[in-house]
Amino acid sequence: MASNEWLAAAFEEHRAHLRAVAYRLLGSATDADDAVQDTWLRLTGTDSSAVENLGGWLTTVVARVSLNMLRSRRRETLIGDSWPAAAEAAAAEDGAVGSASRTSDPEDEAVLADSVGVALLVVLDTLTPAERLAFVLHDLFAMPFTEVAGVLGRSTEATRQLASRARRRVHGAPSPERTEDLARQREVASAFLAATREGDFSALVALLDADVTLTGDAFIAPSGRPMVLQGLERVARGAAASAVRAEHSQLALLDGNVGIVYAPAGRLEVVLTFGVSAQKKITAIHVTADPERLHTMRVALLPT
Repeated sequence: MASNEWLAAAFEEHRAHLRAVAYRLLGSATDADDAVQDTWLRLTGTDSSAVENLGGWLTTVVARVSLNMLRSRRRETLIGDSWPAAAEAAAAEDGAVGSASRTSDPEDEAVLADSVGVALLVVLDTLTPAERLAFVLHDLFAMPFTEVAGVLGRSTEATRQLASRARRRVHGAPSPERTEDLARQREVASAFLAATREGDFSALVALLDADVTLTGDAFIAPSGRPMVLQGLERVARGAAASAVRAEHSQLALLDGNVGIVYAPAGRLEVVLTFGVSAQKKITAIHVTADPERLHTMRVALLPT
């Protein structure tokens, strides 16, 4: 019992760091929690007395778990599947767990919650699973390339090249203007979701531009024609009527922009995307429920 309690306490010391690694790799808070839980289960099934560097070992395991999750994602069953095309193209690899040393200090935060973090997620969303892992582990968490290579099952030089390609993309974008735009989108979408959940009509009206337009695809309108609502009051009333759905909705990156997803039981059914002015007013809302369109979207859940 004492040994189990010691192991649980030791794991808890590393939980925040492990969740930070998994979130940056997976882009989904829920998936990150799953990866951390899987790492704990693997630890309990291992002779921990043989592990010399517990922090490094756990980092390696959570990275491998996250990589396997990236490679096996399928759009029809998962939310947060920002890299399914690359995942399906990659061959699944699962090597033996090795030790790894982490030279960076443990991070206090478990997720990328600020505007810079969202901007980084947008760029990471363009990388393949292997590029993303090489960049995140080496550049964000200071893991040596020799150990990152062990996680990937590739040579050290090949791993350096993966990180270099990823680094060029990350350093090339987004621009300060794009980062500000994402921060604005996130602030407005978060306020819209909160007002909708609470049925706060006044708060909704305050968020909307006087000439706001809400459009929806044929899967929304009962008539089978695309739905269109024009004007502040009509759009606000339409949004307020969806309070029940909002209870099961969450902020997300949708093809690189901040929006809202409705995904009961983890299955994507509806997404909302917004046009936002420099004055932080919503100028347009588009509601998508067409399964074919949803199937093509890159989705990564954001922490709230």
